Parts: sequence; C-alpha cells; structure tokens
Amino acid sequence: MSAPQAIAIAVVAVGVLTPAVAAEPVHLYAAGSLRPALSEIATAFEASHGDKVAATFGASGLLKDQIVAGAPADVFASANLEHPRALAEAKRAAPVVLFARNRLCALVRAGLTVEPATVLDRMLDPAVKLGTSTPRADPSGDYAWAVFRRADALRPGALAALETKALQLTGGPSSPVPPPGRTVYGMLLEQGAADLFLTYCTTAVAARAENPAQQVVVLPDALAVGADYGLTVMRSASPAAYQFALFILSAEGQRILARHGFAVPNLPE
Repeated sequence: MSAPQAIAIAVVAVGVLTPAVAAEPVHLYAAGSLRPALSEIATAFEASHGDKVAATFGASGLLKDQIVAGAPADVFASANLEHPRALAEAKRAAPVVLFARNRLCALVRAGLTVEPATVLDRMLDPAVKLGTSTPRADPSGDYAWAVFRRADALRPGALAALETKALQLTGGPSSPVPPPGRTVYGMLLEQGAADLFLTYCTTAVAARAENPAQQVVVLPDALAVGADYGLTVMRSASPAAYQFALFILSAEGQRILARHGFAVPNLPE
C-alpha cells in the first residue's frame, strides 16, 4: 500500500467524507521554503472546502521539536523525510508521503562571478564568506553538509575546510527574521553577511526576484544534492486536516507546487 493510499484510507476511517466545517482551523506546520507555495494552496483549499488553515513556517527540525513538545500541529510538511518519519515511528502521525522535491543551489552576491564549474573554487576560497543553514535544526543545513561530503570526494580535505568556514546563518532558534515580503537569504547577502549561500533552488530564485543583481548558480552534477519533502498528519488531527493533506497531494495542489519551482511526484502526465 502506498503512503497516499494509507492517508486516503485514514480519511475514510475518520469520516472525512461527511461534509462538515471544523470548529478550529487546520494547524499547518511547514518548512519555511514552502511558505509561498503552501500559502497559495491553503488559500485555494479554504475557498473550495470552507475550512481555515493556520500556518506556522520555520526550520523543519525546530518545528518537529515543537510538535514533540506539544505544539498543536495537525499537518506537518517537512523539507526532509526524517523528521515526519520520527513522528510516525513514535505513533504520533500517519504514514509519511513524499509530496515534493527540491535541490540545492548557490545564491551569490552581486559582483561575485561564479559559474557551475567554479562554484567549488569559490566555496573553498578563504576570502569568500560561505553561508548555510543550521544542520539538524534545518534540513537545508543537512543538505549543505551533504554537498561538502561530495566536495571531499572530489578534493580530499574539502569537507574539513568547508565545515570550518561555513557560517550557519539561518535555521537556528536565534537566526534573523527578514521583514515581511523578503527572503532571509537575499537579505543576508545584501547585508554582506555572506558572499555565497547554499540554499534551496526555489528560495534562491525567490531571493533573486527581490535582488536582481544576485545570481543563482546550479550546482554541477558532482556536487548536486536533492531534497525530498515529507508530509504527514497527526493522529489526533481533525477530519479537515486529512482533507487538507489530500488537497496538497491533489492535482491542483501539485500544480501549485510545480509553479513555485518544486518537482512534484503526484502530478498526472
């Protein structure tokens, strides 16, 4: 049985097919990189179903810890599979569904010339400030370290050098919060906190839209790291939460994710 089928069966089990309006909104806890896409999906869901969605966005590892500590999440959309699987294995959540894919890119400040063939040289350059997110707290940081390990296979010693110089600027409990309508990555480059930032390609593109002089560089195949996004529903969630999860997996939800730059596994041909 596939994970989407398992969720569908759970939907029937809780009687979600009976028309009803939830007394409380669906509490969505989701990776920050999903903010634009899931905000649009939530608006579409509210318009079609009548149930409201209250969203909390942040680093997936921190959100998982909040849920474990009792945060009132109904649906958890993580930038990796590990964090929602931990909840499922603890019998706190339904089976985990792969619902979107992303990958890492390099966001580069204005004035610094970087190409796919030279990105590792720039990352290792002592004069270049390399920004990442925070490993364990934020999957983006874990994926950056996966890039470092790939770099080490190309140039022995690169892992140690990159671990030493990486500036963990986002994804932590005390990381800076950008003003409304801004991405933190573009803001940090603009402020000079980093020259080159390893982040999701979707958020790098959004940052460049706000800062046209910044550059998005696709990592070469030898350094490329993909990101699998996992979706789960808490076992204590309302029927509306299961409806919302199915809406994310629906053709409409998957099309919205695709428009925001994600690769989607559940979109019909």
